[in-house]
Amino acid sequence: MKKSVLGTRTATAYGLLVLTTFFWGANAVFAKLAVGEISPMALVSLRWLGVVLVLGPIAIRSVVREWPVLRARWPYLMAMGALGLAVFNGIFYWAAHHTSAINIGILQGVMPMFILLGTFGLYRIRFSLHQALGVGLTIVGVVVVGIEGDLNQLRTISFNWGDLLVLLACALYAAYTIGLRHRPETGAVPLFVALASAAFLMSLPMLLIEVRLGWAQPPTAVGWAIAGLVAIFPSLLAQLFFIRGVQLIGPARAGIFLNLVPLFAVTLAFFILDERLQTHHFIALIFVVAGIGLAERSSMLGRSNGTEQARK
Repeated sequence: MKKSVLGTRTATAYGLLVLTTFFWGANAVFAKLAVGEISPMALVSLRWLGVVLVLGPIAIRSVVREWPVLRARWPYLMAMGALGLAVFNGIFYWAAHHTSAINIGILQGVMPMFILLGTFGLYRIRFSLHQALGVGLTIVGVVVVGIEGDLNQLRTISFNWGDLLVLLACALYAAYTIGLRHRPETGAVPLFVALASAAFLMSLPMLLIEVRLGWAQPPTAVGWAIAGLVAIFPSLLAQLFFIRGVQLIGPARAGIFLNLVPLFAVTLAFFILDERLQTHHFIALIFVVAGIGLAERSSMLGRSNGTEQARK
């Protein structure tokens, strides 16, 4: 019975995390489509406002019921909404204006490494050799995507201010992922409503800065449509799925799946933006899937050994 329950929980987590990364991959396509239609911080603010407006009325009863717990943890919720949902997106979109797509593709691969190192540094949760190798393989897959299969490009990569911003954004989202361990003891929906509300509030100062600097662009009709799609898929559904996935298998294992994001982005760009899908994309997919499988095999072996020890 216990094995059946664990298997169901793991399968559910895998499905939710794959959908999460698919929606986040779609977010990269939305970001490209948004150029010239809506400015970055306007998009960030509208996406979280949209989540609150859609989910708030549906979840109002559960939010009211859980309000005493949420109110007691409001500083935590504001910090998490700011770091993981508002500031992360703002910095990431800003970085895209200052660095190359090759560099972003490579640097995104450090996020699972940040998560593993963070869980070890903060909680002394050790990662096995298999997990370390799994992360390494997934990073190789992301690098293959980033350099488009041309090893010569590794010699020409230069790190600039935009690269550092990407690293900062990845570190912030890794901190958000780890921070979900300390979430209030509430349901996922009222928790996410609180986080989305915090993200919207914390995005407003950045939107004001964008306006003051003359970088803001009011959304066009296409911009409004993009904001709506971003609110529903990469924001609403993806975040709920991610929170649940972390609850089921933990932040370190959930973080491995984040390396699927650039691969989904490439695939969607091929179909939606008519970009070419080349051999190195398939090679990268093999590395990423192998990395996830290796890391997850280590986790499953650990659970199996623990079960055997318990039986003894």
